[in-house]
This record gives sequence, C-alpha cells and structure tokens, in this order.
Amino acid sequence: MKLLLSTGAIAGIAVGAVAAVLLVIAIWAISACNKFVRMKTQCEEAFSNIDIFLKKRFDLIPNLVETVKGYMKHESETLKSITEARAGVASASGAAEKIVAEAKLSQAIKGLNIVVENYPDLKANSNFIDLQSQLKGIESELANARRYYNATARQFNSGIKSFPALIIARAMHLEAQPYFELDDPAERKNVKVEF
Repeated sequence: MKLLLSTGAIAGIAVGAVAAVLLVIAIWAISACNKFVRMKTQCEEAFSNIDIFLKKRFDLIPNLVETVKGYMKHESETLKSITEARAGVASASGAAEKIVAEAKLSQAIKGLNIVVENYPDLKANSNFIDLQSQLKGIESELANARRYYNATARQFNSGIKSFPALIIARAMHLEAQPYFELDDPAERKNVKVEF
C-alpha cells in the first residue's frame, strides 16, 4: 500500500525538522553561555583566592620589615624597595596590573636575602622566626593559588577559542584571562632563601 503524502504533510514535516534543528541550536547556545559564565566565575574565584594570600603577605611585610630594620641598618635600600613594591600592589587595579605589581613585590622580597648567622640577635628573635614561618607558608599557599588560577584561566581561554563555542564567546564579548607568568627568566631557577 502506497502512502501518498500531500504537499501540506511534506511542508509540516519540513517545518518540524527546521524547528527541531533550531531547538537543538538554541539549547546548545544556552548551554555554551552557561558554561562560559561558570568558567568565568571560576577564574574570578581563583583570582580572588590569590588576592587573599596577597593580602596576607601584604599585611605581614610591614611586620617583617620592622623586625629586621632594627638589626640591619645597612639593608635599608632593600627594605625601601620592598615598601615601594608593596605600595604598588596596593594601588594596582585589574587582573593584569595586579599580576605585574605582585611580581615586582615578589622580586623585592627575594632581594631580602638575610643570612641569620650574621645577626645572632635576629636569629634568636621569636617574632622574626614566627614571621619567617608565616611568610614561607603564605608563599607556598600563594604558589598553589596561582597554579589553580592558571589552570582555570587555561580552561577558560581554550573554551573561548574553540569552534563553534567561540561564536558564543564573541557574542558575549569574552576576553582571554591573563596568566601569572614569570617576567624574568632568572626566576625559573631555584631560589635559596636564607634568613
């Protein structure tokens, strides 16, 4: 038995097929938008975690500088550069600017290479020992937070550059997130920190 389809039936099937395709595209677009919102929020949260550790370090530095200052009169230039770099972090706004300012502060802190044996009174100072321990802990937590942020930024950046999702990313005006990277190749080497 042959089934003859009328022109109206064929038109109905065609309209239904087009509607199904449009529905699939709409669902995909909504899903892609939601995915980008989640990924962007994850990047912002990861950067916020870095800010928390930077704030802890930022608050710890004046105490460390004041403790060391009394013992090391000749290291005033190093202590001055740390104070200036700290002020730069305080005035930074935006992720890219904060990344640059934080890198300068990290470099300034590395310049404070104190050999504790040369300062027996400092070595015995319990406040200095506590501050030294806190700084090491914060630096470790900060390194972990940076790794996490870079992983979320990599995922986000890959997502907004992948086809066909980049169509939605461009429509949403999404831009790549900056990475925490080393500015100086010398920073890739192991650093010996002595207090």
